[in-house]
Amino acid sequence: MVAATPLFPVRAPSDDEEQRVLLHDVPWAAYVVLRDAIESSGVRMTYLEGKLEIMSPSRAHEVDKKQIARLLELFCLERDIPLFGYGSTTFRKEEGERGLEPDECYCRGADKPVPDLAIEVVKTRGSIDKLEVYRGLGVAEVWVFEGGAFQVLVLRGDRYERSPVSAVLPEVDLPMLASFAVRADQHAALRAFRDALRGD
Repeated sequence: MVAATPLFPVRAPSDDEEQRVLLHDVPWAAYVVLRDAIESSGVRMTYLEGKLEIMSPSRAHEVDKKQIARLLELFCLERDIPLFGYGSTTFRKEEGERGLEPDECYCRGADKPVPDLAIEVVKTRGSIDKLEVYRGLGVAEVWVFEGGAFQVLVLRGDRYERSPVSAVLPEVDLPMLASFAVRADQHAALRAFRDALRGD
């Protein structure tokens, strides 16, 4: 007997695919319970006023975000800039109904309740405006890394504006950082970046 061809074949996602699910009319309490119940770093949730997007980042996404984090942390260490890293910690605010996990986030100079800087690596577009979530949380600056380049968005008043340089870390040469972030060999990229910073 020959097996029937399945109508809905199951396949594993490729390294570049991100799985996303968008739910509507999710109460704040349900989001909090769900977020607290899932203790996996492989699941990100973005919540904005009843909309909840659940995303599983791709391997390519995680490689990029980790390489950027390692380079930025190396830069701050070499330049003796105190930097407090929070990784993909969940930040949420019931007033305004907002919550998310940045790809990476930092405070400069001191540990603070809300990060000064969040980094977002974009491989695929989501359905929720993350900038609106960041604005409601009071994150001063967001770096968006897409297509091998950074876009800096600085919170001025009640909206984000593009900026050619970072306000939080103006010492960072972002085009230079991006050029090392896209290198395939992380170790070689870090070593070359360190040598460039030291003038070797």
